[in-house]
Amino acid sequence: MTIEEKLTILTDAAKYDVACTSSGGDRRGGKLGKTIAAGCCHSFSADGRCVTLLKVLLTNVCCYDCRYCVNRTSNDLPRAMFTPRELADLTIDFYRRNYIEGLFLSSAVVRSPDYTTELMVKTLTILREEYDFTGYIHAKAIPGADPLLTARLGRLADRLSVNIELPSSQSLALLAPDKKKDDIFRPMAQIQQGILESKADKLKFRHAPDFAPAGQSTQMIVGASEETDYHILKLSEGMYHKYGLKRVFFSAYIPVADSPLLPSPVDFQPPLLREHRLYQSDWLLRFYHFQADEILSPEHPTLNPALDPKCNWAMDHLEFFPVEVNTADYRTLLRVPGIGPVGARRILSARRWRSLDETSLKKLGIVMKRAQYFITCAGRMTPALRAKPESVLRALSALEAPAIAPQYEQLSLFPT
Repeated sequence: MTIEEKLTILTDAAKYDVACTSSGGDRRGGKLGKTIAAGCCHSFSADGRCVTLLKVLLTNVCCYDCRYCVNRTSNDLPRAMFTPRELADLTIDFYRRNYIEGLFLSSAVVRSPDYTTELMVKTLTILREEYDFTGYIHAKAIPGADPLLTARLGRLADRLSVNIELPSSQSLALLAPDKKKDDIFRPMAQIQQGILESKADKLKFRHAPDFAPAGQSTQMIVGASEETDYHILKLSEGMYHKYGLKRVFFSAYIPVADSPLLPSPVDFQPPLLREHRLYQSDWLLRFYHFQADEILSPEHPTLNPALDPKCNWAMDHLEFFPVEVNTADYRTLLRVPGIGPVGARRILSARRWRSLDETSLKKLGIVMKRAQYFITCAGRMTPALRAKPESVLRALSALEAPAIAPQYEQLSLFPT
């Protein structure tokens, strides 16, 4: 099999892995692949550049039989595998042609987690030490691998991620019997400890080696099992607090197998809107000082598809509104729909010099179409505004309607 044929198979197999993001890392020194701390995978750098990576699997040959995975051992599909030398040379060749500025390296589990991790370490060692490549590298840590191998991988990569895949141990036992919950969380804890130790060493020794300087992330599949949105958000919140994750990625389940344990692929629609709402809720957890129990509860475990989570929370807690923008503190302003972290900081800065009105807020970039229902300016709301809860709910739902994918029906050319 030629390199081009392997590349075609293994880049296509990597498309289901969504856990790639801007790096936030900056490796200094070296001769090849220098990038600023801006990121890869079609991210935009601080100077406006769009930087891309080569997203590829080391191999799609897998010894596991996860029901939801296209690369499971029982699936009949073309298999391929790079050698560490082939993949390193390919990455450098792509970089020299100015196609990429980094590498996203994942892999199926061939033979064993240790053997797979050894191959990944060899690949990154060639890139870092032989080619002196200092571009961004995101590598997948394999659950169940020896901690020493994971530590070596962390010293070579900018970001590590350990995919949790399914939100509960029950779902793992049902759909991925070869994977264990403890095997997933153990490397997460190890990576967090390695990052903390690396930061402490940096304070003492300027040239101390980095360990995953861009942090770690994970990915969860949404819709393959029966866990609720509340369960998923509580799990995400727990991982942020316990393991210091940079990001939790959500991937709407796409049927790749016909199994009685999975949703039927017949007429199945991937839950893309649910994925979108989970990302919005995750944003509230990370940047808006919300807690999962404020967004959802055991009694109401499902996100509202018609409203974004922040607007939905505001409509459920009208007793906190309206908020006076000229006196409210930062966290209170963050609770207002239409006001984000940047907008809240702008309000705090601008009101030091003068009282703010509706025109001033528009100039500061506040989304008044949402915020106007929940704020006052010098004690007054927008003139002639209908502020009854029913009217507000209709108006906010109308704003969301264009973003919700319409359900089209294919018309038949023949009578039925």
